[in-house]
Amino acid sequence: MNDETKTDASRATSDDASKPRSPLNIASWLSVLFAALSGLYLLAGGAWLVAIGGSPYYVVAGIALLVVAWLAYRRNGLALLLYALVLIGTLAWAIAESGFDFRALVPRTDILVLFGLWLLLTSVFHAFGTSARAGAVALVACLVVTGIALAYAAFNDPQQINGTLAANAAAPAQTDVPRQDWTAYGRTQAGTRYSPLTQIDQHNVKNLQVAWTFETGDKKGPNDPVEITNEVTPIKARDMLYLCSPHQILFALDATTGKEKWRFDPGLKADPSFQHVTCRGVSYHETAAAASSGSAQGAQPACARRVILPVNNGHLFELDAITGQRCAGFGNNGDLDLQHLQPVTTSGQYEPTSPPVVTGKIIVVAGSVTDNYSTREPSGVIRGFDVETGKLVWAFDPGSNTPNEIPDDQHSFTHNSPNSWAPSAYDAKLDLVYLPMGVTTPDIWGGDRTPDNERYASGLLALHASTGKLAWFYQTVHHDLWDMDVPAQPTLADVADSSGNIVPAIYVPAKTGNIFVLDRRTGKLIVPAPEQPVPQGAAKGDHVSPTQPYSQLTFRPSTNLTGADMWGATMYDQLACRVMSHRLRYEGTFTPPSEQGTLVFPGNLGMFEWGGLAVDTDRQIAIANPIALPFVSRLIPRGPGNPIEPAEAGPAGTGTEVGIQPQYGTPFGVTLNPFLSPVGLPCKQPAWGYVAALDLKTNQIVWKKRIGTVRDSAPVPLPFKMGMPMLGGPITTAGHVFFIAATADNYLRAFSTDTGEELWRARLPAGGQATPMTYEMNGKQYVVIAAGGHGSFGTKLGDHVIAYALPNK
Repeated sequence: MNDETKTDASRATSDDASKPRSPLNIASWLSVLFAALSGLYLLAGGAWLVAIGGSPYYVVAGIALLVVAWLAYRRNGLALLLYALVLIGTLAWAIAESGFDFRALVPRTDILVLFGLWLLLTSVFHAFGTSARAGAVALVACLVVTGIALAYAAFNDPQQINGTLAANAAAPAQTDVPRQDWTAYGRTQAGTRYSPLTQIDQHNVKNLQVAWTFETGDKKGPNDPVEITNEVTPIKARDMLYLCSPHQILFALDATTGKEKWRFDPGLKADPSFQHVTCRGVSYHETAAAASSGSAQGAQPACARRVILPVNNGHLFELDAITGQRCAGFGNNGDLDLQHLQPVTTSGQYEPTSPPVVTGKIIVVAGSVTDNYSTREPSGVIRGFDVETGKLVWAFDPGSNTPNEIPDDQHSFTHNSPNSWAPSAYDAKLDLVYLPMGVTTPDIWGGDRTPDNERYASGLLALHASTGKLAWFYQTVHHDLWDMDVPAQPTLADVADSSGNIVPAIYVPAKTGNIFVLDRRTGKLIVPAPEQPVPQGAAKGDHVSPTQPYSQLTFRPSTNLTGADMWGATMYDQLACRVMSHRLRYEGTFTPPSEQGTLVFPGNLGMFEWGGLAVDTDRQIAIANPIALPFVSRLIPRGPGNPIEPAEAGPAGTGTEVGIQPQYGTPFGVTLNPFLSPVGLPCKQPAWGYVAALDLKTNQIVWKKRIGTVRDSAPVPLPFKMGMPMLGGPITTAGHVFFIAATADNYLRAFSTDTGEELWRARLPAGGQATPMTYEMNGKQYVVIAAGGHGSFGTKLGDHVIAYALPNK
């Protein structure tokens, strides 16, 4: 180009610049507005985050977007180039923070990708003129790179563990339960949730179809609390299925057809103060004569086979398993008042929500008390009653200095004794019953607890079932201030120790994610659980244990949560979650409750809940479904509007386990809630729930997979697989397949036990917050799930019980 040409070009450029600009079109104005508002939000929120110790990314991104907005307003093509740099810089930052985790990358980039595509729309692009071409090319390149990174991440889950369990098995373990039956909550009172049935296997499970459906008709009423749940696992004995509905109505069904044989309604009158309206199951017992008589029913005397029903108003009923009539010789015409000798007898304050253990002679009964209401609540006393008469044989009061002492009629058991609300397990050979223990309530402040209150709290208690005498106790959390009790039925399994000797073990899943493995004869650890220092600095008037036990068999987080673990649907709510997390007190697991607000992780739901483990005793493997959902607790000092005692006379419940909990009688109330963003999504990035397999010979996790979608949780019902929170547990079978519902989406699923591959799923009419079961009848194997939902978990409520089976040949 000669000098004259250069002069002409310069003059043309000058002339273009001097021409008046045409007005921005609507799309361009929207682009300017979006970039400006986003930039202001990120700059302001990012500055706040930096001030409290968080990432500077949002400040940088906010400034850059404000500059993009200005350049776009000026119709300067550099806007696209700068925006391309924002996008690619964000991608690099996101990968540095979270790796190639698709569900972590998307909220960091989704808005930026969509806005980048918008900027390339013709109407916006043209407003910038010819000077935008280089920026447009750069933006296209950055969008392509981002798309490739997201595509790669979609098929590369860094949270997943891939492995295959060994196929070999020992000789099948012998039990007193016929292989075709499921006569206790965990199939046997060992709590294994393992069936030796093989008709349904990895190859044909995909063919399962509905065999029958039963509707109980028992639904949430106007006076029920929020916490109404359908958590029942039916039991099957001979040709009958027995189950209870949320209001403890007992149903007996034909095991082949699901047709109702009889029902018994105990007449529970719940009200909104009840913390639970829940029935996890019933228990079954038959006399030795009935057991030896086979399937003949007509010749059996009344109540030779009986069903034991716990009721949330503090009663226990015995019914004839064949007719449904009350067992007249038990208690008061089949009704046993568990409120007798309780220090508080308000209905709903003491609730036996789980089926009791039944030995040859004794019913071992425990129950829950209202969490976090006051320091004057019922006792968590454990009692043994004669199975035929209901006579009290023994008591173990965990809050008493003399736990086996039975008060006279002028005295009562100790108020607020630690309680055992989850199902227990039983070893008939040792005559030991194993009770998962909770903490003395109120849970979140313990400055006034006595040594007696703490002695048997938050651990596993082993009692001689015939006498109630202490065998041993192992504490899983010291001075528990987080409600980190033992929430699930423990599981009995014989395993080889490091020397190759077979040891009678018990597996104890805890809310902390630890699985404690003990010799069930002595309570001595088989898998080490050394004490480790934990954060200190309790609330005023309280203290914290300097150490806590950490089992080497565990699903607990290996690192503390950081800002990089915060999540959201977009960069906006993710920033909000980061700010919220940095404002809370958090120094890792066992960070003490505080007035500032404490991030509790594992959260109050725990990593394990009442579903427990499923243990294949033949292969010495376990299936687990840990969850990972943080909570926030905030202590509220007493003062105006927060009295230390109830405003009205007499105690009442709270109707829920989340939200404001009064903790009357202590210096603090407390709020307990999941750690959610302003738009209601979990602030911790997914997964929030997994299924996993453990090799019990090596104590190693062999595989771990996300489970569950947001189909029934998100505003738009899309089946994105996140890994959802769960309430309920798995069962496993000798067919190398396991079943689980439990997730926050409404499905029953089947997986390969060997690899964790999902093999089948069935859509449920309501939430499946229950543990399934399986049985065989007339040569056909059935899988049954209660689909009734869970009030406080937020799943759809219903009243269905559904059985699945393979089609007839």
